[in-house]
Amino acid sequence: MEEVKWGIIGCGDVTEVKSGPAFNKVPNSTLVAVMRRDADKAADYARRHQVPAWYDDADALINDPNVTAIYVATPPDSHADYAIRAMRAGKPVYVEKPMALNAAECDAMNQVSRETGVPLFVAFYRRSLPYFQRVKQLVDQGVIGAIRYVRIDMNWQPDEREVGREPGWRVSPAISGGGLFHDYASHQFDFLEYILGPITNASGIARNQAGLYPADDIVIANFEFGSGVLGTGSWCFTVNREQRTETTQLIGSAGTITFSFFENFLIRVETTAGIEEYTVPFPAHVQQPLIESVVSDLLGAGKSPSTGETGARASAILDRIAGGNADALSV
Repeated sequence: MEEVKWGIIGCGDVTEVKSGPAFNKVPNSTLVAVMRRDADKAADYARRHQVPAWYDDADALINDPNVTAIYVATPPDSHADYAIRAMRAGKPVYVEKPMALNAAECDAMNQVSRETGVPLFVAFYRRSLPYFQRVKQLVDQGVIGAIRYVRIDMNWQPDEREVGREPGWRVSPAISGGGLFHDYASHQFDFLEYILGPITNASGIARNQAGLYPADDIVIANFEFGSGVLGTGSWCFTVNREQRTETTQLIGSAGTITFSFFENFLIRVETTAGIEEYTVPFPAHVQQPLIESVVSDLLGAGKSPSTGETGARASAILDRIAGGNADALSV
């Protein structure tokens, strides 16, 4: 393979800026087809993004001989189905996060990848973003000494799209696998494992306090890394706008790193030497650096940091915290 020719299943909002345009900006990569069940919307996307072919049937796109790799960008309830169909057709898959509805579906996807030898990647794009690479570099350099514990704090006002109207898919567990905790915390746990190693134990309490939608709206968690680092986290999605906050702190033996997964581009490092701050903006298409690594992997020129095996771990952690499963996580 000299060029990766992509087909997108599910060309919705996430593909408009975050990912879709990147497939044509990465070297040796081209977006050649898109699929959406609504034919008019598929055709409109193809026209606006200059994509040569569009479909309203997933199998038609998967079996298009001009498509050599598939990006699954639907809600999580169909990730496993589409990814498995694509892999059985011999097409490598790049799937949105969370990887699937639950850890069991992730395991099934990885099993098919192993059986067929067809690569599977997950869109945990923070692993490749310069902002988060800077956080990793600071940890690797020992700027704050040995990491002792992690603290995640996320207070969010109710999503205006969900209040007073039919709830969106992200807060419908049958479609998303959970609530906004699953949507946001999957990124957080995936990146924390990337920089600190595997989480071996995780537990929590998940509740629905406000009754705005079926999913949990508050989660409290404790977790432990194999290295001995401990972590706590709280996620509340029903506070007012003035209470909104989103920070993660890495507390070490010689200082603290404070950063944000979603709110800003500032990294704050506090040690006995003083305070240093770094501003690292996101690129225009946030998934582009990770997509570039996936293309390099498929062409035998490098390795992507986010695979089906790493992506499945985030879902296993979410299952234990929100589902009350206290079993130890495999490493």
